[in-house]
Formats: sequence, C-alpha cells, structure tokens
Amino acid sequence: MIHVPAEPAGRLSDAWRACVGTGRLGLALRRDYQDSLALLQRDIGFRRLRGHGLLSDDMGVHRPYEWQGSRRTHHSFTYLDQVFDALLGTGIRPFLELGFMPREMASGTQTVFWWEGNVTPPADEKEWTRLVRAVLTHLIDRYGLDEVRTWPVEVWNEPDLPPFWQDADEAAYHRLYEATAHTVKEVDAELAVGGPALSPAADGWLERFAEFAERRDVPVDFVSRHAYASGPARNVPFGTHQTLAPASTLLDQFAQPHTALAGTPLAGLPVHITEFNSSYRPDNPIHDTAFHAAYLAPVVAAGGDHADSFSYWTFSDVFEETGIPTALFHGGFGLLTHRQIRKPTYHLYAFMARMGEQQLARGDDHLVTRHADGRITVLAWAPVDPTGETPGPDGHTLRLSLPVAGEGGGEVFVRRSSVDEERGNAYTAWRHMGSPRSPRPGQLDMLHEASEPARSHSRLPVDNGRTDLAVTLARHEITLVELTPVDDETPPWWDERRLLGGEPA
Repeated sequence: MIHVPAEPAGRLSDAWRACVGTGRLGLALRRDYQDSLALLQRDIGFRRLRGHGLLSDDMGVHRPYEWQGSRRTHHSFTYLDQVFDALLGTGIRPFLELGFMPREMASGTQTVFWWEGNVTPPADEKEWTRLVRAVLTHLIDRYGLDEVRTWPVEVWNEPDLPPFWQDADEAAYHRLYEATAHTVKEVDAELAVGGPALSPAADGWLERFAEFAERRDVPVDFVSRHAYASGPARNVPFGTHQTLAPASTLLDQFAQPHTALAGTPLAGLPVHITEFNSSYRPDNPIHDTAFHAAYLAPVVAAGGDHADSFSYWTFSDVFEETGIPTALFHGGFGLLTHRQIRKPTYHLYAFMARMGEQQLARGDDHLVTRHADGRITVLAWAPVDPTGETPGPDGHTLRLSLPVAGEGGGEVFVRRSSVDEERGNAYTAWRHMGSPRSPRPGQLDMLHEASEPARSHSRLPVDNGRTDLAVTLARHEITLVELTPVDDETPPWWDERRLLGGEPA
C-alpha cells in the first residue's frame, strides 16, 4: 500500500500540453484537419501547434515576378491567413517554425518529403530576411503585437541531418540563424527566437551553437531539440518496424539541453522539445497501439521535470511526409486517425487533461493529483517491456491510500475510465474486422464506438479522511480514476427492494 500524502508536492506541470505537432501547415486548409483539431481542443486543449512548411511553396507566400526588366517579389498571405484563422479559431496558437525554403529563393534543388520541401540555404540572404520580416510584420498587423509576442519563432528543423539541411552544413545554418534572429528582433525586440531544433542524433551541435551565439552576439531566447527512442528502420511495404529503447531514454533526451548548456551563456534558457515520439517514422504500427499509450505514460507524467514544453509529434494522421496514407490505421504519428478515430495515446492525453492542479504523488506506475475543489484524480498505467521479450504484465495491481476531503467518515464516488488491448482500442477492433483499408460508413461507426474508453462506477468508504484504492491493470492498460466525496441526498424512504412494488423485508 502506497500512502499518498495530503500535502501537495507542488503544482502539476502542464509542459505536456504546451505544444503539439502537426503535418505541414498547408494541411490546415482541409476540413478533416480542422474537424480533428476541434475535437482535440475540446478534449485536451493544447496551447500551441508546431508544423513544417510555413514558407514552403504550397503556402504561396513568396511570389517572385518580372516587371520592367527586373526581378521583384510579392508576398501573398492568402493561405497563411486562412491557416492561422483556423488555428486561432480552435483556441490554439502557433509555434512558428521558419522553413522550408521557397523554391524560387533556394540555392539548390534538394528536397525532403513527398511534398518536396526545399532544404537548401537561400541564394540571397537578404531576400530571405525580407520574407521573414514580411511574414512577421503581416502577422502582427493582422493579429496584434501582444498576440504574436506569445508565438515562439524557431529557425528551421533538424539542420544536423542531411535530409533536412543541405550537407548538414553547420556553418551555413549558423549564418541562416544569425540573419534570421536579428531580423526577428528588428521586427520586435520582444519576439522570442530560438533553435536549433536538433535531432536526437546531433553530437556537439548544441554546445557549438552556444559558442557561436556568444561569439557573434546573436539573440537566443530558447533552445529546442527533438526526442525519439526508436532504432534503425526495418521496412516492409507501406510500413516500418523498429526496436525501442526504454521510455526513460526520452526523459534523458529532454534533459540533455540543460546538461549540455551548463556553464554557457545559454544555460537557464527555456528548453522546448519541439518533437517527440517513440518512433521517428510515420508508418510504424506501434503508434496505433495500447502498448504505445502505456509506454509513453511515464514520459508524459514526468517530462515537465526536464523541459518547458515537449510536443507530441503529431496530433493527427492528416499527414503526408511519406505520401498519402494507404489505410485508416497505417502507423501514423497522430493521436487521431484521419476520420477522427481516437487512438489509445489520445486517451492518455485526454486523461491528463482531467488531472488536478496539485501533484500529490508520482511513481513508476501512477500519478496522483487533487483539484481545487478537493477531487482526487489517479492516472495509472501497466509498466511495459519495450524489448518485446516478455508479453508484459497482466494483472498489475496498484494499491493507494488516498487523502480525501473531510476528516470523518462517509464515502467517495469512484469513476474509472480504462483503455487497454481490448477496451477503448479501435485498432484492435479494426484488426478483428480484417484491417479494411477504407472502412465503410457502418464500420467507421463501429470503430468510433470501439475507441470509447470503458467506464465503471462504484463507491469506497472513507475512514479518518482517507480511502484505500486498489486498481488492477490489464496488459498495456492506462486508467483514470476520479474520486469525489459523496453528498448523499437519497430520501429516507428510498428502498431498492420495493422497485417492483413489493413490501420491504
């Protein structure tokens, strides 16, 4: 029995909901994207959204033209306005990532992803900075300076990897960052600019970035990197399988910037993990499973110890980096499939959204919080084995002694919501259906129903301001238990034995 103290250990960090990832921003023009985002915000309520492609050609911002024998540039904000209007309309603000390079401005032809984002430096640095200035100025004019000051500005994405930055040229990235950061500050000194948005494979880049920023007196308001825990990809047609390191590896990666920057001028700056997930592949079936939710539960519960934000990559399977998805469940990054079917990891976040403000206890398999009105919430998860060498625990039991409102006796109402291999798991139902690539309308209805968590209700006695809770977790289960003191208003004449008109015994 774990004795949970009545006094809080502190406030529960909300770094887990500070940001979430998305496919390229142009996808926000689609109805299914907007429907998915509205559902996400209703159930979870993320504060910011980060995605690629703000400046890529499909957004149509950079529009060079010839006039009277000279090359000129027009900046068009038609799609940009529609995208940001849609985001703000659902209550989520952007985390701006400046990239990729407009084709007509690029110094080369190298691209990344099915949608061909150009990843080469600008042919003309001044043209790039004019573009950055124009975009930020327009956003301020449209949405207001106070609003845009709340939008962090991140320069590029994973420049340490050759697929994302030509030859992973570190010196070229430093030049891009320097020119961009100064431009951001010229637009408004209070806009927050940072980077370098490194991959987990970056070796020494962050330390050298700090040295460069100090040497060149370049503004840096936050540092960013990414975190993934998967091994090399083993490809099958339209899919990928990978080994996984223990989930604690992700927490180690969250903490790495603080360690790397200790003693540098960047020490103490906010740290944003602007992408994280188990696998870095958008076609790994692990993302669709109950295992995935249980695997990430300790990361979501504890990540705020190490970073100011950690952004799940991504909120939806409306995502096209490797092409248009080939099936409803295809291993996409999303918390939601397209058609808004909730995956088990979606419920992990929805459960976190129901936790209280005060953190009472946290362990290897649980997180306990209290709301301001005295309600107790328990998030529990079955520990998982990432190696796959064992089938994972079945029947894992957690026993807690919990403080509840009031000093005397009484009872608490207990509401439990559960997701595991069978319950709240549309992926399992889809597999039982025969894995239809394009489910019919009736099948989609069944899958939406299957994605609903299992719920149960009961009461527990209270003795001297405490109640004992025993939770037995199925394989790969995550569960949310909410306990509310009972104010019993049952009339004194109520007798269940008389429901059918009989006399009491």
